[in-house]
Amino acid sequence: MNIVILSKGPGNYSTQRLKAAAEAKGHNVRVINYAKCYVTVESNKPVVNYNGEAITDVDAIIPRISSSLTTYGSSIVRQFEMQNVFTTTSSLALSRSRDKLRSIQLLAKYGVGIPKTVFARETSDFDDVLEQVGGAPVIIKVARGTHGNGVVLAETKKAAMAVMQAFHVEGVSFLVQEFIEESAGEDIRAVVVNGHVVASMMRKSADDDFRSNLHQGATAKSVKLTEEEKKVAQKAAKAMGLTFCGVDLMRSNRGPLVLEVNASPGFGIEKVTNRQVAEKVIEYVEQNAKARRKKDKVGA
Repeated sequence: MNIVILSKGPGNYSTQRLKAAAEAKGHNVRVINYAKCYVTVESNKPVVNYNGEAITDVDAIIPRISSSLTTYGSSIVRQFEMQNVFTTTSSLALSRSRDKLRSIQLLAKYGVGIPKTVFARETSDFDDVLEQVGGAPVIIKVARGTHGNGVVLAETKKAAMAVMQAFHVEGVSFLVQEFIEESAGEDIRAVVVNGHVVASMMRKSADDDFRSNLHQGATAKSVKLTEEEKKVAQKAAKAMGLTFCGVDLMRSNRGPLVLEVNASPGFGIEKVTNRQVAEKVIEYVEQNAKARRKKDKVGA
């Protein structure tokens, strides 16, 4: 098969792993910088151009779209979809997974356990916002953030008020979320491919931080999920319409709670768990790229 990996970083570990796994199975692989692609929109003739040439004869794409380029990246994915090219991540699922509020709304709609959350922008009813999530301490997040950036732990009511006031003044949309004390700075990243959990690790925050993102200095180790945790991860992926994703969840007194579903998870989990995630992704492509496409779900 002819596979295109849409990535701005051909030297990234995740991109290299996907390329190596695909080539090991005999596939032709191109890594294309989606930010340098441009599309020609014409009735019944969708074209994606790169370096002055139309990209043709593609069986499947594997999008690795950065958060900062979600809108543009998803438009490139959508153009391939309109050519009937198979993609491991649909443009629609990519777009909605990058919207924190929309993600939480979808998870709640499908009955996935989540921390209680309030979304706000210009309201000055800070007392009521705090009351809605049970009071301080609370987690306050910028509506669009990644890798743990734009996330604050407000341990007191005074601190929470100050953060919300700052966001209010700047006109920034934000989420206020209940703090799950029993998680003790730990969360779980489960990678789901085609409805199956293929790898999972426990991440623990650094001593001077509450965030468990590896980008923020957290440590990680392989972890065995309970059957309930597996089902929650699978349900979350399905709710978001993602067939390949990373589901972040925490253990609470009322069961596993999903924090976020990542449409472009990193492959550092392979080093922690010794699980071959890239190979699972390529196997998924092999099983589905040649199948007859179902009803159009582009949503353009």
